[in-house]
Amino acid sequence: MFDLVIVGAGIAGQTAAIYAARKRMDFVLLAKEVGGQFLESGEVLNYPGILKTTGVEFKLLMDKQLEFNEVNVTEGKEVKKIGKIEDGFRVYCDSDTYDAKTVIIASGARPRGLNVPGEKEFARKGVTYCSICDGPLFSGMDVVVVGGGNSALEAVDFIKDIAQKIYLLNNGKEFNAHEYLIERVLSYKNVEILLEADTKEVLGDKFVTGLVYEKNSILHSLEVQGVIIEIGRVPNTGFLEGFLELDEHNHVVVDCQTRASVEGVFAAGDCASGHEYQYVTSAGQGCMALLKAARYLANKKL
Repeated sequence: MFDLVIVGAGIAGQTAAIYAARKRMDFVLLAKEVGGQFLESGEVLNYPGILKTTGVEFKLLMDKQLEFNEVNVTEGKEVKKIGKIEDGFRVYCDSDTYDAKTVIIASGARPRGLNVPGEKEFARKGVTYCSICDGPLFSGMDVVVVGGGNSALEAVDFIKDIAQKIYLLNNGKEFNAHEYLIERVLSYKNVEILLEADTKEVLGDKFVTGLVYEKNSILHSLEVQGVIIEIGRVPNTGFLEGFLELDEHNHVVVDCQTRASVEGVFAAGDCASGHEYQYVTSAGQGCMALLKAARYLANKKL
């Protein structure tokens, strides 16, 4: 039986693992994929101690730190459920199980979909949720970015010199993003802003050819070859239903010490309640969760 199982290898899970390694804990870090938001983020300008970087560059730094601390990620492991057993927990993957005295949930979140006709049909055929991953595919093309938060404006900023024309479509009256991002995006000559515009359908043949939106009860269409959807995230917590208390948005409910509703289980990062999707928040919670898990184990030995 391990001291600890960490579920997820984004910044929260990796931070917890680094601290666990330095405490010489017997633990395992399980992940379907390594990286989390590192794989999707553009510029990172607000992480303390790092003046300016990107998600990809940040991931490379974390890879080196994991290697330095001799942390091995057990990759390709999708956790299906977690159950209580005597003196701990059993974590169920597709074909393996892992027993541990404590668990840290750092399973992150995934992009929220529009749920409109054509979205699923043209996924990876012009519809994407990751401008960093797929932005270069739209070189010289017309694209629409759907969303009004930081991630949507960061997507526009990333592809401004790649795409020919960018439509930024937001169903709200204003943007909910950092002021510097709003000012920057508004200054780009190849960006057209469409506010109070509700996406209704993605059009296409073999690939995306357009998008239909509604404004003032009137339907409009855009001829575009790419649709980048950036409207928020959904926590990866389906495997926890019936085991832990989840909030109205399915985040793991935690207290100020990252403790979940079951004693011995902790949660950190984008999957945890708090709804502040920031690297520094996730790293801090990952650290807190590990320290509290270690304290929990020490108290059980007394």
